[in-house]
Amino acid sequence: MRKLVYYIATTLDGFIAGPDGADPTGPNGFWPLPADYIQHIAAHYPETLPGPARTALSVTAEGTHFDTVLEGRRSYQIGLEAGVTDAFPHLRHLVFSRTLTESPDPAVELATDPVQTVSDLKRQNGKDIWLLGGAELAGALYSQIDQLILKVGALSLGTGIPLFSRSADFDPRTWQLTDHIVLDSGAMFLTYDRPADSATTA
Repeated sequence: MRKLVYYIATTLDGFIAGPDGADPTGPNGFWPLPADYIQHIAAHYPETLPGPARTALSVTAEGTHFDTVLEGRRSYQIGLEAGVTDAFPHLRHLVFSRTLTESPDPAVELATDPVQTVSDLKRQNGKDIWLLGGAELAGALYSQIDQLILKVGALSLGTGIPLFSRSADFDPRTWQLTDHIVLDSGAMFLTYDRPADSATTA
C-alpha cells in the first residue's frame, strides 16, 4: 500500500514558516538555501522541486519517491500570488479547500475531505503520496501519516507556523529513525517511519 509521507522543511525549533505564513524561501524569505542542500534535493528528491526550479536547475529526473502531492489552500495560495497555478505539473496535484469552487488550473484537483481522500489514494497503485503542507492539512492528516522526512534547516525562529496546527488531536506517537543525512552546511535530512504498532507506553 502507498504511504503518506510528510516531507517538509522545518527549523530546529519545529517551525515550517514565520508567523505570517509567507514563503520563507521567497524573495524576502529568511530560510537558508545552501548549495549542498539544493544539490541533495535535486539528486534524491527531484520530483519535490517546483516546475520553475526544475527548469532553472535543468532537472529532468522523474524521481523515485512520489507521484502525487497534496497541499492545503493557504500553501497553494503562495504559488497563486506568484502567478503559478500548478507548481508541480510533473505530479498529480490535489489541493484541499472549502472555499475554492473551481480549480485555477485544469491539472490541479480540488478536494474537501483529507482523510477520505488519502484513504482512497492509499488503495490506488502508484508511488508514495507527498504531503506538502501546510500545518492545517498536516494536522488534519496527522493520524494518516506513515513517514516523516524532515529537512531540518540550521536555524531557529522562536515562533511561527508549527509542523502541525494547534487544532490537531493530542495523540502521542513514537517514530523510528530509519535514515539520516547531515550536510556540511548544517542542514539535515531525517527520515522517521511509523512502526506498525505505534502505541505509546508511559
